[in-house]
Amino acid sequence: MSYIFQTCLLLSTLSGNQQCTDSEILNRYEFQEVHMGVQWRIILYATDKPIANNAAQNAFRRVKELNKLLSDYDPESELNKLCRLSGPGKPVPVSPPLLEVLKRSQALSLETEGAFDVTISPVVRLWRRARRQTRMPDPTRLADARAKVGYQSLKLSEQNRTVELLKDDMRLDLGGIAKGYAADVALQVLKEHGINRAMIDASGDLVLGEPPPDSCGWKIGISSSDAPQAKIDRFLYLHNMAVATSGDALQHVVIDGKRYSHIVDPRTGLGLTDQSRVTVIAPNGTSADSLASAISVLGPVEGIKLLSKKPGTACLILRHENGKMKSYESPCFSCYELDQNQE
Repeated sequence: MSYIFQTCLLLSTLSGNQQCTDSEILNRYEFQEVHMGVQWRIILYATDKPIANNAAQNAFRRVKELNKLLSDYDPESELNKLCRLSGPGKPVPVSPPLLEVLKRSQALSLETEGAFDVTISPVVRLWRRARRQTRMPDPTRLADARAKVGYQSLKLSEQNRTVELLKDDMRLDLGGIAKGYAADVALQVLKEHGINRAMIDASGDLVLGEPPPDSCGWKIGISSSDAPQAKIDRFLYLHNMAVATSGDALQHVVIDGKRYSHIVDPRTGLGLTDQSRVTVIAPNGTSADSLASAISVLGPVEGIKLLSKKPGTACLILRHENGKMKSYESPCFSCYELDQNQE
């Protein structure tokens, strides 16, 4: 699951050649609701409060609807119904949103050779219990769970709009992509209501539309450290893009002196032990969310190599190595940073 750790949104009016103007007066409005088990925030600019309220309410309503489709926690979600109904030889019709998310997931699974894999749910569930009990998963149960994992066993038919699980008792977990996708859809809902200058904050997965008035970008603060309450000391300046961070600073467990992340490597079935935080910039929330999860598993070398093939993407990786924190950046990351002399 992806989230921004010690990341904040800062709105500012910049001077010089970074000024943008509107022909109409726009006011800033902010809305918050809990969806998908986390706090969501919408910041938007509109001509009046009724327009802003209506747009935000419709955006949140759509997020709620998507959660009923994509949640692995809700037993009555479309995702969990699919897992109960499908099996070898049993393709199940699914909604366009669920098919789209699974299609995007499978594409990334192929690119990463399984470092990103939404069929990981049986193993993730064991690790959730392990974190609660501070005890390693039972080896036999872990082996059984791993046998049910494999993106190659997830069969999609775009023509028939069906999904087939090719192994018995497979379970899907969209925690590494669903929030980003829902944030993309929420921003699109705002646009359909005439709101273009907006930001969706899905508990740290940020999807950005046109910038605030009198500015040409949303100013996003991040930290060069992953320590709790770390100082915000770097700033991104973005619009019509997305940012997501994956890390385990708040979700990990120490078992027998070894630190295990809540992020599980689908290829090994084990929680990651290389403490890291990955921040990804991408053209949309779906990509940013899923890439942050994938790069956490791939590591800096393979992760940055993956992004080199994807225009409009960049990443910052903070990783603990030999007792020290090391920083890795893709070549384009600094291109999105705000020059503090321009503030």
